Amino acid sequence: MPVLVITGTGTEVGKTVTTAAVAAAAVAAGRSVAVLKAAQTGVRPDERGDADEVARLAGPVTTAELARYPEPLAPGTAARRAGMEPVRPRQVAEAAAKLAAEHDLVLVEGAGGLLVRFDAAGGTLADAAGLLGAPVLLVASAGLGTLNTTELTARELRGRGVELLGVVIGSWPGSPDLASRCNVADLPEVAAAPLLGALPEGAGALPPADFRRAAAGWLAPRLAGTWQAEAFREREAP
Repeated sequence: MPVLVITGTGTEVGKTVTTAAVAAAAVAAGRSVAVLKAAQTGVRPDERGDADEVARLAGPVTTAELARYPEPLAPGTAARRAGMEPVRPRQVAEAAAKLAAEHDLVLVEGAGGLLVRFDAAGGTLADAAGLLGAPVLLVASAGLGTLNTTELTARELRGRGVELLGVVIGSWPGSPDLASRCNVADLPEVAAAPLLGALPEGAGALPPADFRRAAAGWLAPRLAGTWQAEAFREREAP
């Protein structure tokens, strides 16, 4: 798995922190890691972006960013409003392939969900994953409403012939409600893919050293971690 594409069921589901955890676990396992942010929106040129946040939390990783747009919008819309060139799926695929030639693992983080548009032609992260032949890791929220968006994303990937590696819960609450607890069993069922981890709420606020020490415990062995889905399900499911 030289390239892993990471997307979310939407915005603010813990995608960047999950990317950092996957990177930290891989680095701890002795792998060289690069993180590619396809398109960064809502950040000024002098501000830190998502790739910078991954590096802050995960440690020694290579970071790359293809484009940056000032307004917090879908990349295609943000590019158009800024009068800037959009990012296209082939550019994402080419940049990831180049990084993969120099690193053991490349993590490609999207913006928002799988079908958020990069350009006027409707190019998306799903197109980039297809060009790369790379699996996708889906970051989902824990609570009510997540089953629908998770299943829709999984169906889209299957329809395109793109592998869904699994699902990670991007922020597991300290006091989960009934819907969240039921979703532990339901998420892998609707996704037809394994649950590969659950990050605790507030993980991104940990000091970097603590984050790196804990990251492997939030992720399954498929992601170089030690987290066990069955034990989590027995503990958290109603």
